[in-house]
Amino acid sequence: MSLLHLSFYSAFTLSGLGLAFHRTHFISALLCLESMMLSLYISLSMWPIQTQTPTFSLIPVLMLAFSACEAGAGLAMLVASTRTHGSDHLHNLNLLQC
Repeated sequence: MSLLHLSFYSAFTLSGLGLAFHRTHFISALLCLESMMLSLYISLSMWPIQTQTPTFSLIPVLMLAFSACEAGAGLAMLVASTRTHGSDHLHNLNLLQC
């Protein structure tokens, strides 16, 4: 395994662990999701370079577009939950009360 693969795997794993363990604020969960998307985008962008294929793929651009949509939807949910509940703490959000 090369150093490049190790750095992408560790970035994805650390952001997944951050999402799993640091669940106090909604903004930190969104930040962990964005770092996961960023590591996936970079790895998909570097994949043709690693395999030395001359064709360019549209998959990284689509991934970037979907991650921008996910960020917009996440920030909209953050604003909505802050307005209704008064804070962005995840323990205030209960799906059973909705």
